[in-house]
Amino acid sequence: QVQLVESGGGLVQAGASLRLSCAASGRTFSDYTMGWFRQAPGKEREFVASIRWRGDSTLYADSVKGRFTISRDNAKNTVHLQMNSLKPEDTAVYYCAARYRNYGEFNYWGQGTQVTVSS
Repeated sequence: QVQLVESGGGLVQAGASLRLSCAASGRTFSDYTMGWFRQAPGKEREFVASIRWRGDSTLYADSVKGRFTISRDNAKNTVHLQMNSLKPEDTAVYYCAARYRNYGEFNYWGQGTQVTVSS
């Protein structure tokens, strides 16, 4: 089992920045691809960004490219999502997720952290 705990959400104005963090425990963190997803009210959960277990490759949703950056610190078992130039449409609950290397779907999830961007 992998336990994930997110932090860093909050209420900010449009154009501001936030940094989300996710602390992992339970298994060898460096064996897991990590991802961030989000779910806005009334919408389905959507992919935001991911980073491979070695940290050598990242993927981003088109909607956040150039504004968000995912990073990981395998020594501290943490993954971060730096969010810049936030927009009201970024308002959502953000979830940290993990999967073993590149196998299957993300199958470990955190409880989520709320990000609210006011206009």
